[in-house]
Amino acid sequence: MKAGDENGGQLLLPFFSIILFAGLLTSALPYDYSISLECLENPLRPQYNGGIIVNPELNDGLRGWSTFGDAKTEHRESNGNKYVVAHSRKNPYGSMSQKLYLKKNHLYTFSAWVQVSEGNVQVTAIFKTDSGFKKAGSVFAEPKCWSMLKGGLTVDSSGPAELYFESNNTSVEIWVDSISLQPFTEKEWRSHQDQSIERTRKEKVRIQAIDEQGNPLSNATISIKQNKLRFPFGCAINKNILSNTAYQDWFTSRFGVTAFEDEMKWYSTEATRGQVDYSVPDAMLAFAEQHNIAVRGHNVIWDDPKYQNGWVNSLSPNDFRTAVQARVGSVMTRYRGRLIAWDVVNENMHFSFVESKLGQNASSAIYNWAGKTDGLTTLFLNEYDTIEKSGDGAASPAKYHQKLKEIQSFPGNANLRMGIGLESHFTIPNLPYMRASLDTLASANVPIWLTEVDVQGNPAQQAQYLEQILREAYSYPKIAGIVIWSAWKPQGCYRMCLTDNNFKNLATGDVVDKLLHEWGGSLIGMTDANGFFEASLSHGDYNVKIIRHGVTDISSSTSNLKVAPTVASRTNLIHQVTA
Repeated sequence: MKAGDENGGQLLLPFFSIILFAGLLTSALPYDYSISLECLENPLRPQYNGGIIVNPELNDGLRGWSTFGDAKTEHRESNGNKYVVAHSRKNPYGSMSQKLYLKKNHLYTFSAWVQVSEGNVQVTAIFKTDSGFKKAGSVFAEPKCWSMLKGGLTVDSSGPAELYFESNNTSVEIWVDSISLQPFTEKEWRSHQDQSIERTRKEKVRIQAIDEQGNPLSNATISIKQNKLRFPFGCAINKNILSNTAYQDWFTSRFGVTAFEDEMKWYSTEATRGQVDYSVPDAMLAFAEQHNIAVRGHNVIWDDPKYQNGWVNSLSPNDFRTAVQARVGSVMTRYRGRLIAWDVVNENMHFSFVESKLGQNASSAIYNWAGKTDGLTTLFLNEYDTIEKSGDGAASPAKYHQKLKEIQSFPGNANLRMGIGLESHFTIPNLPYMRASLDTLASANVPIWLTEVDVQGNPAQQAQYLEQILREAYSYPKIAGIVIWSAWKPQGCYRMCLTDNNFKNLATGDVVDKLLHEWGGSLIGMTDANGFFEASLSHGDYNVKIIRHGVTDISSSTSNLKVAPTVASRTNLIHQVTA
């Protein structure tokens, strides 16, 4: 069996087989991903047995607990369950509290079960520290059942802190039970990420090189190079890429998915009513398709009144309904089957422009129209400050989940292919809160994407925080894709660029390349005495080359390998190369 090498010579090709197998991972203190969105008759046990919280289940009276602000606290018991209650509250921060000592460079995951005496009331867990107040998370609590609040925080410096609970509705009692605060070191947190990546993004691959008689080839060189990362990782682009080859080369050598910064938005394609122009997004989509880059459709409708064309603002409700239906039908029909996602009603938890025109269920109706127009493409909500900030009640994880259920419960929407889009415009990331928020969102069992990732700040901070955010997102099991919001413009990007105007990497671009190398890149090794070589490879497409030594002419063989998630505990993939 013979074939030509790169120099045209005729060489003997060895066989090789490839075996995928599951590896075992252990952790001294694993992260608890569990979350309950049900309002339960009784709270569950505290996570981590309460961590560093004293008397977390209130089984020892009020030991460790005191009063914060102008309120009264008391210990109560109902159906065998013991808890602490803050009542007679005169201000929002009147509640129960516990004093703690928190350490810098630690990551704290927090949870508690909360109930209120009446209504549906937002309750926030806050830590008072020497450097300010840190919101760990919030939940909308109800009477007669317990709701789980899950969040987290880091602190700017080591020192004393005090946990308390806050609600702007001072007429309600706040009941709290099963409180937990678990610290992790940065090393432990990184181990969670690394182990999750090994479990969910990679497979153990065992390659055996054998000759034409089936004998193992020892000390053969194995060269593995990734051609494509299976995980969708990309960056936004704009029309500048159409005429700039340097931009094209830099972008296409790195990314497998994109979104158009502005060019597909309604104000870009129909600046004047009835005059629809798709020439620019058409050209951008053709460019992406030419380079096998998947595209997210961003966006169909934007709920922010600031981003409406003047002619849209002046429409009557009936004319507006007609115009919205025409927009949905026009853009989604034109690109149907060519996109991987649609951001249907953008930022409709912070804003309500379409609701002000068409009524309370307007967004749900638009998703219905969208599903009828392009029912095979995933339809996303797309919001900001759900994972970025712990104090934004408008788009909190629980509110987001509630909005998703509201859309799905609208008549005709039960079978829509829905997705969760998280814009991810960060300043300083709170990784424990981010992870806890993803825990809440993951319970919806729909795809979750980070859709517009960037960081505001100086270049050094941007690079540092960008790496933290991307690692956390990539390692989270239910994250299905990531898009960075750094479309290049000569006058500067939206908030964060990856390159300078000569397409030389900035520090943020170096972070992208570093992570792409970790998640794929290339690998060279030698087979053992039995012809085996083992490696842990990210899911993706690879080129595998085996070079055989010790023969008259050094021989080599090259083949392609696809590494995909295994569905069984052990999968055998036999691959042979013949002349």
